[in-house]
Amino acid sequence: MTIAASPFRHRCNFIVELARRLHACGTSTPRLEGAIRVVSQRLGVHTEIWSNPTGIILSFSTPQNSDGAEITRVLRLSPGDIDLRAMAMVDDIAERVMAGTLEVEAGLQALTVLDRPPTRKRLAATVLAFGLASGSVAALLRTSVADVLASALIGLLIGLIAVPAAKRPRLNEASEALAAMIATFVASAIAAFLVPLSLQTVVIASLIVLMPGLMLTTAVAELSSGNWASGTARFAGASVVLLKLTFGTIAATQLVHAIGWQPRLATGASLAPYWEWLGLLVGSGAFAVLFGAARRDVPVVMAGAWIGYGLTRIGGEYLGLASGHFAGGVFFAGLGVAAISNAYGRIFRRPGALLRVSGIILLVPGSVGFRSLTSVLERDVALGLDTAVAVLAALTALVAGLLFGNLLVPPRRHL
Repeated sequence: MTIAASPFRHRCNFIVELARRLHACGTSTPRLEGAIRVVSQRLGVHTEIWSNPTGIILSFSTPQNSDGAEITRVLRLSPGDIDLRAMAMVDDIAERVMAGTLEVEAGLQALTVLDRPPTRKRLAATVLAFGLASGSVAALLRTSVADVLASALIGLLIGLIAVPAAKRPRLNEASEALAAMIATFVASAIAAFLVPLSLQTVVIASLIVLMPGLMLTTAVAELSSGNWASGTARFAGASVVLLKLTFGTIAATQLVHAIGWQPRLATGASLAPYWEWLGLLVGSGAFAVLFGAARRDVPVVMAGAWIGYGLTRIGGEYLGLASGHFAGGVFFAGLGVAAISNAYGRIFRRPGALLRVSGIILLVPGSVGFRSLTSVLERDVALGLDTAVAVLAALTALVAGLLFGNLLVPPRRHL
């Protein structure tokens, strides 16, 4: 059956399910809406779509009756998390349906395969990836072996909370604050009774997976593209996550003081340079697991992290683009990652997000925003405001780099 011969309602149902899946994969509003418009045009359906982080409204009509909606669907959805495997599958199904090699009804059926729950092996790998990501970030900061091991241990504990919280609404609402309390309390206990630590660095590295830096970047990108409602909502969501993390840290710090513990702060030499590259290798693999990349895509996702980190070093240290007033290294990396990921999508006909998401994950300023709020709540307003300015500078540079990269090499069908 050709696309034109497929019933109109079936085509609309396919578009609705496609939008739902893209939303669940954490696709930003401009990319989601752009992708749906392209698919709708190829399927011969006039679609009006309005998307935000917690819902989608779609109105469908035939091209001959585009001035009046024949079908309207309103979807109430939870904010999506990055899932690169699901995104690649959705993109492949959409590609085959538009090419006519897969019927619309079969494409709709294929999308339901994504409803399968994750296996125990995948959940265990996710928990392990929490610990590896935290330890790798501490290694990237070149603190100490004790800091790396403590961060990895606490990251594992946080993973044991975050993974089951995804299926328990009440636990999920408080998971960030609970994780921050546990991270600060355990780190303080280790520093007080076992070995001195760089306490703030260990806490930030332990919580790195929960930091909403990517959400903040997406929010600013949506605002810059004119999606004000979605961008504002996403920015507010990221701010609430930061507040939860900050509250948990402050509460645990006060509890440690009340108990009378005296955490010892490390003052030793930093790690050797090779630890930084070891941390990048382990961290890129851990983030590939956390982003749900399929096995075949793991090398691509890892390469994205290496490209982003390498471009930042090249732009900031070797080209001298960074200064006290402009995050030139971040801008250069954002531009390069966007251009390279879009070129990858065009050449291999796969979502550029496989490279782009991992390419910017080490550039996003989530940890800096966390430090800013912590300083403000500790009544160090001057330091907090100064750090907040650094957050805005990094966000501006990163989003500008991504925009210019998309201008240099346009994305393939928005994904």
